[in-house]
Amino acid sequence: MKTNRFAFIFVLIGAMLLASCNPALRVGTLRTESQSVKLGDAKSVNVDIKFGAGVLEVTGGAQDLLDADFNYNVDKIKPQVEYADGKLVVSQPETKGMPAMLGITGFRNEWNLRLNDGVPLDLNVDVGAGTSNLKLSGLSLSGLDITLGAAQGTIDLSGEWAHDLNVTIDAGASNISVLLPKGVGVRVVVDRGPTVIDTQGLTQDGDVYTNAAYGVSGVTLQIDLQAGIGMINLLESE
Repeated sequence: MKTNRFAFIFVLIGAMLLASCNPALRVGTLRTESQSVKLGDAKSVNVDIKFGAGVLEVTGGAQDLLDADFNYNVDKIKPQVEYADGKLVVSQPETKGMPAMLGITGFRNEWNLRLNDGVPLDLNVDVGAGTSNLKLSGLSLSGLDITLGAAQGTIDLSGEWAHDLNVTIDAGASNISVLLPKGVGVRVVVDRGPTVIDTQGLTQDGDVYTNAAYGVSGVTLQIDLQAGIGMINLLESE
């Protein structure tokens, strides 16, 4: 277990050092901005979140399609929000060397994104490095695809789900906890490298993990999890 934790740290530090040659990224004045996006006539929405490094929070509870708060102090990573024809994209400019900012004193890049609970969402989240806390259980998800680089945090899929959901998680070199519901069937198929998998409340059969509600509940979460280096905690939660 210790070897995997150290490997995770080395991967993150390596990414910082390799990117540190970019002199264009400079810490400046802290900027705080808020944005809202109206849903319009869309009956469903594809949502792409592309986040480089820092702290990302994604939850439900928005009155509009999106209510967002941004804190950042590097002008070149000013968040961009675009919405048209049922597609919402929240991203930052492609900036080579972004992971290097994590090693600079005073660097801040914090997104708090609140999405609408009622509209069906096909959600794609791509995180480079940092901390990501994704509380997704209240959302009406029709699909979920999460890609993590060198990250840590939580993916919360606990609670009640009204319909089946297919989830893909590429955990990269991450240390994350995945919170799973007790009353909804869960089946997790793991394709992993030298990753530590800790579980609570699940039964293991080779690379497949299921909970007691799997095959009994009328709703199933099917999760395909690819993990490289790090630690994954699969935990049942109310």
